[in-house]
Amino acid sequence: MLPEVAVGAVVVQAGRLLLIRRATPPAAGRWSLPGGRVQAGETLHEAVVREVAEETGLEVVVDGFLGWVERIDPGGAYHYVILDFTAAPSDPAADPKPSTDADRAQWVALDALDGVDLVDDLLEFLEDTGVLERTRTFEL
Repeated sequence: MLPEVAVGAVVVQAGRLLLIRRATPPAAGRWSLPGGRVQAGETLHEAVVREVAEETGLEVVVDGFLGWVERIDPGGAYHYVILDFTAAPSDPAADPKPSTDADRAQWVALDALDGVDLVDDLLEFLEDTGVLERTRTFEL
């Protein structure tokens, strides 16, 4: 299987991060950033705006590139290269409403993320990219 290009949106406002709970595999039932596959002929920014709108009902403006991750199924079912972008909501007062492959969408306090069932490595990605200050203590 060839890798597929996907995007993710890191939308932070008032100390909260926009998250969706995935309704479909991979990682069904776990919390993640809104995002998904880039469609043919679509720019990365257009894909971010579309995916956030599809999964949360919110309109966003893309700020810039934040980083990338890969999600590879050991069984070969998928291989995604996900390019994550920061974005800001057009209407900061709007509440997210889930749709398409998200069964929930909500703002989650940044300081509460440690207690959320996030997809693998999302918390570390947010820490590594500076979205979160390092909150964990590591033993040497």
